[in-house]
Amino acid sequence: MPEKNRSVYIETLGCQMNVADSERAAGVLRAAAFDLVKSADEADVVILNTCSVRARAEAKVFDRIGEIRHRRNGAQPLIGVMGCVAQLEGEALFQKRNSIGFVAGTRAADRLPDLVNRALGGESRVMDLAERLPGEKWNVGVEHRTSGKTAFVPIIEGCNKFCSYCIVPYSRGREKSRPASEIIREIAGLKTQGYEEVYLIGQNVNSYRPNVIDGLEEVAGATPFAKLLRAVARTGMGRIKFTTSFPRDFHTDIVSALDEHENLCNWVHLPVQSGSDRVLRAMRRGYRIADYMQRVAWIKGARQRLALTSDIIIGYPGETSEDFQQTMELVERCQYDGLYIFKYSERKGTPAAKQFDDVSKEEKASRFARLEELQRSIQTKIYRSYIGSMVEVLVEGASARRADELSGHTTCNKIINFSTEGVEAASLIGKPMPVVVTEAKRNSLYGRIAV
Repeated sequence: MPEKNRSVYIETLGCQMNVADSERAAGVLRAAAFDLVKSADEADVVILNTCSVRARAEAKVFDRIGEIRHRRNGAQPLIGVMGCVAQLEGEALFQKRNSIGFVAGTRAADRLPDLVNRALGGESRVMDLAERLPGEKWNVGVEHRTSGKTAFVPIIEGCNKFCSYCIVPYSRGREKSRPASEIIREIAGLKTQGYEEVYLIGQNVNSYRPNVIDGLEEVAGATPFAKLLRAVARTGMGRIKFTTSFPRDFHTDIVSALDEHENLCNWVHLPVQSGSDRVLRAMRRGYRIADYMQRVAWIKGARQRLALTSDIIIGYPGETSEDFQQTMELVERCQYDGLYIFKYSERKGTPAAKQFDDVSKEEKASRFARLEELQRSIQTKIYRSYIGSMVEVLVEGASARRADELSGHTTCNKIINFSTEGVEAASLIGKPMPVVVTEAKRNSLYGRIAV
């Protein structure tokens, strides 16, 4: 009787780049005759794909390993760690948890089958933190995608910015852009396979600089990223979003491209991190508030209504009350559709970690609450302004609120729940639908299908 294939469960802890890495890992493991399963409870091998942006995300890895081992309480699976924590910690992970069998860095996804087989064969402390090898590609098969209608398409990985608080350049390496022709071909293929939406993803998407402008020669645009946006729009993919943008590299021609093509979605995520020039200098962000506000003016001045979202770090070392007040004033000026607020947490190995964290936990919590309250009032007003308007929604599934509602995202990246009264709900999932907004909450909209 032939030996049963070993089963693997991959759990993703982190950002959209981690999701894309997990999809790729699933593809290479299945091609190597491993069976992919949906639960750690039934797997021979459990792989945790990790994030290291914040300290809590890193601690979650060790908490999760403990949970898995406790639940199994018998035959224990082989446990592997991949992703950013693996890249940064390397050999130290084996010291912290002797239950870890192998470690795979951020560029080792294609080599996972070999690592797993070596660990299953009895080799201890198997590790690969090396760079990608020539010929290793990003392509992911449809059967390994997390969603059947929305796909993450990496266009650039790594970061050259070296912001003082950020670990990404150390965990993901230097910026490396995919060939444009490869990206365009992948998205055209996704459209053929029935996908309705793609996210162009990367640590800094508008830093996109391929070595060879293959596929963009005939495309207009002031920057390679603006050219790529127009080229991807020409594939006919229904909805195209991108994240994340870096302010210094955000060009006005990006806004022009969004205005020119209806399938380039009306949403921009532009992290500012602080409203204080002094703090931005300490963070090594490479721009001033005046520069950032110029980008905001381009976005607000578009022919269409563009939703604007951002990230802000509260309590960076040395942030004074005056610095924080300037951040409050910036948020008031920008009128963000959404804002992700983070309390500063030290990341070992970054320049900021060498500074004395002189903002107390209590003060960070106070500033967080004040900024959150301000953003809540702004966001409530913005969401209410959508009442009576019609938005296009990509239907994702049942609403968490009520059984007779469906939920999805608008082109401007807002969650909306809507009634399914009079329609067959199952037939709508995965399709774009026109919905009239009838009600607004703090973080979501409500509506009915337009008839």
